Amino acid sequence: MNRLVITKKTELLTVAQVLELHPWPAPWANEKRIEKLWIHDLPGTPEALWPFISDTSRMNRALGTAEMTFVERGGKRYGSAKPGGVRHEWVEVPWNWVANQWLTSLRIYERGFFKAVWAVHMLEPIETGTRIYLYFGAIPRNMLAGAAIRIGFPSIERAYKRVLPALAAQLDRLRPDVLVLPPGPLTDVADHRLRTQQAVLVEQGLPKDCVDALIDFVRNGDDQDVHRIQIRERARVWKLPEQDLLRVALHATRAGLLTLSWDTVCPHCRGVRDENGTLSALQARSHCSACEIDFTTDTHESVEVTFRVHPSIRDVPDQLYCSAEPARKDHIRVQWTVPPGGNIKLAPKLKPGRYTAWRDRTGGWYLDVDADGEQTIRWAAHPEGTVVKADPTATIELVNDTADDNLFRIQEAKWSDHALRAGQLLGFQDFRDLFSEEYIGADVRLGVGEQTLLFTDVVGSTAFYASRGDPGAFIEIKRHFDEVFAIVAGHRGAVVKTIGDAVMATFGDPVDAVRASRKIHDTFHPTRADTPIRLRISLNTGPCIAVRLN
Repeated sequence: MNRLVITKKTELLTVAQVLELHPWPAPWANEKRIEKLWIHDLPGTPEALWPFISDTSRMNRALGTAEMTFVERGGKRYGSAKPGGVRHEWVEVPWNWVANQWLTSLRIYERGFFKAVWAVHMLEPIETGTRIYLYFGAIPRNMLAGAAIRIGFPSIERAYKRVLPALAAQLDRLRPDVLVLPPGPLTDVADHRLRTQQAVLVEQGLPKDCVDALIDFVRNGDDQDVHRIQIRERARVWKLPEQDLLRVALHATRAGLLTLSWDTVCPHCRGVRDENGTLSALQARSHCSACEIDFTTDTHESVEVTFRVHPSIRDVPDQLYCSAEPARKDHIRVQWTVPPGGNIKLAPKLKPGRYTAWRDRTGGWYLDVDADGEQTIRWAAHPEGTVVKADPTATIELVNDTADDNLFRIQEAKWSDHALRAGQLLGFQDFRDLFSEEYIGADVRLGVGEQTLLFTDVVGSTAFYASRGDPGAFIEIKRHFDEVFAIVAGHRGAVVKTIGDAVMATFGDPVDAVRASRKIHDTFHPTRADTPIRLRISLNTGPCIAVRLN
């Protein structure tokens, strides 16, 4: 097979032309099928529409499809649903897509109306915006199933005619209204508790705008948004200071409105594999059944910290209406399973930056996209870490010279900066003050990324203790601790511990550490008369792990 999937057309494509670009996979290609092609011209660019079109879980919910359940076993994903009260079970084959351009999905059914379903979504730029092609093909299990499928297609078509224009009219929003489902009302008890704690949090001196935004989200947020609250993302959406919102979330957790979750994340698919309600429950190793790999938690990106609504306030299920691979794996810009002997060319139009190229989870060479790169890239088995430069408009050729299907991926090397990493929370003073009982398991080496450690040392401490005596010296040391702690907290750092009369603190940003050091020096200046304490300070920056020793 040799296909070139680089098109920009203005005439309408037919079913045959769509399937020439994205043919049914073997062995289903020659089966008798029922198929539909719906074409919609919408305002907005493919880049603006893609995040919503590719989020097929939210789309399907808006379209009125049944909720789905997925489990992963032996490297395969199994789905089930009960549309119209009839149970369907299938194998969810890995999707293919090129971000902002198209996606395809195949389901092989073990139970229900179908033998297989093939779906193709294509986004094509036109003068007035974007032309979307929606192809659905179904191979019925029997004549009765075929009749049910034919009856069902018109209702799906009507739903798309309702949803797509409403979606395109609100592309300037984080979430168009048509894709949002408000929750039901809280119980009287939960509502009273939420209002009471909202007032308490404000009385404690926490920022009212942050408290109000978080409480409103807990009460009215869509289940699919509230199920796993990422505080850094929320701060950007609400245009609130990240540190302030994190403080509010931590205090709300202590008040029993939220819970904390330490989530292990697969380094390949970046999906959540384990959710741990306490830091001590976090294990040294985890497993991704979808990627069939084991991984450790000693890297910076391996653990994300998220918040959940406490079940006593609101039950927020993790509802899915589709596996929605492209939306749930947004870092993967190209994913394509190429059959044996396949040779495929594509133009993914990647933004400048660094990407990692994988072939069946092997390789790991880098694709650096910039204006000085090559116009044509032929996939090769480069040693891990090799850097290949590509122009943003480059054509990339995927070649499978093996006897088995090969899954090719091009994914962003940079991880999302929406995630709250373990190191950021462990280096946050409010967390250490509010959750001092949290501890790391004895065998865990928790990656916390680059940290800047600050150490203080009292100058002439031996002579100081001798001249003041232990009681007097202790009072002065305690006073100086209070001042140093306040300075560290005021510069977005956290005190890890004291060592005798010394302080050890950590900062996520080295600039904050330098500014805190300057403030400490200025505070304990040589001419200060109310205390004899003078301090030396040392700083050290580098990658760190957090462990529990002694």
